[in-house]
Amino acid sequence: MAKLSRPKISVLLPTFNEQDIIRNCLESVKWADEILVVDSYSTDCTLDIVREYGARIIQHEYINSAKQKNWAVSQCHYEWVLQIDTDETLEEGAEDEIISAISAAPNDIQAFKLPRKNHFLGRWIKYAGMYPDHQTRLFRRDFGRWQDREVHAHVQVPQKVGILQHHFIHHGAPYLTRQLRNIDRYTRYEADELKKQGEKFKWNNLLIHPWLIFFYRYVYLKGFLEGWRGFIICVYLAYYSFFSYAKLWEIETLDLDHSPR
Repeated sequence: MAKLSRPKISVLLPTFNEQDIIRNCLESVKWADEILVVDSYSTDCTLDIVREYGARIIQHEYINSAKQKNWAVSQCHYEWVLQIDTDETLEEGAEDEIISAISAAPNDIQAFKLPRKNHFLGRWIKYAGMYPDHQTRLFRRDFGRWQDREVHAHVQVPQKVGILQHHFIHHGAPYLTRQLRNIDRYTRYEADELKKQGEKFKWNNLLIHPWLIFFYRYVYLKGFLEGWRGFIICVYLAYYSFFSYAKLWEIETLDLDHSPR
């Protein structure tokens, strides 16, 4: 009896000037049937590196993460799409589980969540609400789309979502300088999202909400068990909230338009 062929899978990988970190990501997904790179006009050696892995490259002006990926996903060749970021890798064993899952998936399963291990300053963070941090990243191309959000959008599908056991490993904060460099951009997107949702600035959002976030993460979700890393993470998340609402106040008061980005 002929062996049934497994479903083919496309990896969707957004890039912009990622030459220093992208190789580890590519190594973890090189088994895929297609790697589709959607690039925001990199000026370093990123595209030279992805070509070594046989990736197909498309380029598009970046507006926000959700729009960039929604534009690209329909251009993937295969039914199942795995989206991964350049600062992430799949842990060993994930390939076999993913292939088994999509081969056995009934029609009403349109996506799968994978848990994510977030590393901060070189260590996996288990507390402060940072784990298991499930991410819907494996989905049927014709059904999965990212939410219409300016930042931190998630994949949505009309029907059921399964859960896998193997992890993404996220190295998004290898050092503080990178994290602080990103926060200006992310809080700007967050303020734009708040405005788009019709939220109005209130002083308690600025004066109380950041403290609530800190104590919720640090005490209730046991961020203190992570030592100084946990303290820094919880301060960072409170800081993120503070400046997101401060920028909403800035937009309303000064009538600012944050574009172009």
